[in-house]
Parts: sequence; structure tokens; C-alpha cells
Amino acid sequence: MVTGTRKSRAERREEILDAAMELFAERGYHGVSTEEIARVAGISQPYVFRLYGTKQQLFKAVVARCFRETIEMFQGAAEGLRGQAALEAMGNAYVERLSTDRTSLLAQMQAYSACDDPEIRAVVREGYGDLVAYVERVSGLEPKFVSSFFAQGMLLNVFASMGLFVDQAQAEPWADRLLAGCKEIGS
Repeated sequence: MVTGTRKSRAERREEILDAAMELFAERGYHGVSTEEIARVAGISQPYVFRLYGTKQQLFKAVVARCFRETIEMFQGAAEGLRGQAALEAMGNAYVERLSTDRTSLLAQMQAYSACDDPEIRAVVREGYGDLVAYVERVSGLEPKFVSSFFAQGMLLNVFASMGLFVDQAQAEPWADRLLAGCKEIGS
């Protein structure tokens, strides 16, 4: 008789987060049910509630994960660097992620759009604040440079959400000009 190994609570939580991130990224907080998340994760809906409590708690966990993964990416990219070199390394890593990981981008955009909920807004503010604090600390640069870094990042988010990184053959002249401007600021 073949028996499967039982997954730990932590493994199940991660599977639920994976499924929830995919679905929330596609359709947003209000467009997904916990029943769908449970089905995609291959578990029962009551188990989703047992592990996360509410749909809102699950969404907040997805949002926190997105910000945590971004900080981890920045840390890896900027390791051993300071100043403008750190900003450039983090910016390059972010562009790479935007061009290869549409789910993370869309989940991030859905997090911003769900900020009408005060509890979700608090998680987004905390996560974004952590990003800013990290970039300030590792770069050691003046606020004008840090602000420019984040402004460019948001512009890149908009570009990526329109598919401008994925389909370079369909690039728009106006987008090329804005991207060229971002590169000039960074150099």
C-alpha cells in the first residue's frame, strides 16, 4: 500500500499563499473567493479559514509576502554596494523581475488598489515603508535620489502592467522616451 506523506502546517500555508497570490494577482481582492483558493490549493475551504482566519487575513499575508520578497531581492542585488551603485543594482534586479514575474507585479498592483480597506492599507504602508527604509539605509543617499528611485519604480510598474517589458516588439515610442529618461537619471 502506498501512502503519501502528510504535509506540515507550514507547507500547507505556503501552498495556500501560492494559490491565493496567483488568483488575487489575476482578479484582485474582491474578485476571488476563498472557495476558489482552496480548490486551486487542493484543500478544503474550512482549512483555509483554519490557517488564515479570513479572506482579508489571507490577502494581507499575500501582500506582506510580496513586500518581503522585494526586500529580499533588493538585499541580494545590493549586497556589498552603497550609494548610486546600490540603487542601480536594485533597479536592474527590479526590472528583471518585472520582465519575468508578472504574478508578483500584478499582486503588488492589486495590493495598492485594495487600500480602501484600512487593514490592508496598513499592511501596504508598512511594507512600502520597509522598502523605503532599506533603500535609504543601503544607499545612504539624499531623499531626492531615493524619491527618484521609487518614482521610477512606480513608472516601471505601470509599464510592466501594460506589457511593455514582455513584448518589446510592440514597444511604444513614448514609452521608449520615458525609459531613456529613466536611464539618464540613473547615470
